[in-house]
Amino acid sequence: YKKALELPNMVNCGLSNNRQGVAVYCRVDDIYKLYLTDRRGNIVEENDWTILSSLECDMNTSVVPLHENHHDMTEKIRSVFQDRANEIEHDRTGHVELLKRQALDKIEKANIIIDDLHNYRRYWGEKAFEEKIKNNFKVKISDYPLFDLISEERTILGDETNETLKGKGIFKYSASGVGSKIKLNGKNYYEYLLALNNENVNEQLKYNLSIIATTLTAKLKQQRSSKKADYLKADIDKAREIQKCILPEHEYKFHKYDLFGITKPAEIVGGDFFDYLDIGEDKERLGVALGDAASKGVGAAAEAMYISGALRMASNFEIKIAPLMRRMNRQINKIFDDDKFATFFYGELSSDKCGLFLYSNAGHNPPFFLKKNSDEIIRLYPTGPVFGPVPNAKYQVENINFSDGDILLIYSDGITDSSNREFENYDEERLINTLINNRDLTVKEITLAILEDVIKFSAGGKYSDDKSLIVIKRREK
Repeated sequence: YKKALELPNMVNCGLSNNRQGVAVYCRVDDIYKLYLTDRRGNIVEENDWTILSSLECDMNTSVVPLHENHHDMTEKIRSVFQDRANEIEHDRTGHVELLKRQALDKIEKANIIIDDLHNYRRYWGEKAFEEKIKNNFKVKISDYPLFDLISEERTILGDETNETLKGKGIFKYSASGVGSKIKLNGKNYYEYLLALNNENVNEQLKYNLSIIATTLTAKLKQQRSSKKADYLKADIDKAREIQKCILPEHEYKFHKYDLFGITKPAEIVGGDFFDYLDIGEDKERLGVALGDAASKGVGAAAEAMYISGALRMASNFEIKIAPLMRRMNRQINKIFDDDKFATFFYGELSSDKCGLFLYSNAGHNPPFFLKKNSDEIIRLYPTGPVFGPVPNAKYQVENINFSDGDILLIYSDGITDSSNREFENYDEERLINTLINNRDLTVKEITLAILEDVIKFSAGGKYSDDKSLIVIKRREK
């Protein structure tokens, strides 16, 4: 048809389908041309208009004009064909039979099979179809733009373009990505492709293939996970030991202050951490930190260790609290995924006699400050947002003053969010009462009393999160 359109002085062009093959006809000046083609568009016969007239009249060809507004022209051509057929009525039968044999011979040589439904398909014989694709058969990604589409949509419907595969009888197919994705030349491609060819390639086949590919991917991951189970267990044990090494000793003394900290992960490792940091060469200041990466398990533990490492590195440069918080937030925003964040409380004790405590709170639960001779609780509310989502966030620095016997309780939300079987939370009020009731004990005794009460309360509960506590108390004279 393309060749016919390119002919000089072409007047009209159309497509004829019959039970023996496909024909394209056209009128060039006063001459009618006929092209018999195979399904791939290769011309297998080229003749003048008289062959077309015989086919038209005797082989019940339905003419389909491929140009708009050419219907009248097509009818005129059909009329001319009919008139010419009447003129050769005396030898019509023998002529048509000859044409049929010629057409069938050409069609057979072109390897086209036409069934009763007028469906045309490439035929290579049963032996060719049974032959498997060779093991070393390769296709180039650059030759298949659909590979990029599969990476985006996973399952597609397509027309085969590779000559070798078309030679196997593959013309239409549905393909779906299976397994993990591999990065190549800056793009991600599935490690396996599952492809099926069928005469009835449709959306239902595409949908079914998607389900099969998803199931296969899950099975592959399951097999790989089972093989890695022993290694993973060993790695988790190592991670637990590393996390224990990063955490400081529970008990710490700084001038007139006693400190005791503890963290209890909900799983083998957790996203909570705390730390004590000596600031400056004279060690006249002590940094106290408690953070909570917003998740649980190995991923949260890795995030917590990163924050802890960044804090320790920054503390070596004696950076003031506000710029320290800003830099850590920007770094976490840069490194962590978009759905990750962390809450963080940081404060510094000093050796001065007035008991100054400077602090900044990045979206963390407000610590409780309890004065010696009062049951009133002073909450140290956030002075800036959580780390991660807002890269240019600013953080204020606030302060309190310790007197002898005063207590500061810093905790993670795993304490107050712990719930019992009735889904009741431990909540802040219960925590405050436990702190007040144990205020005269040592920092270690206060910490363990709170943790024990929380564990008893949440026994049998459905929700569990990492739990961390730091208790700071200024010793009395």
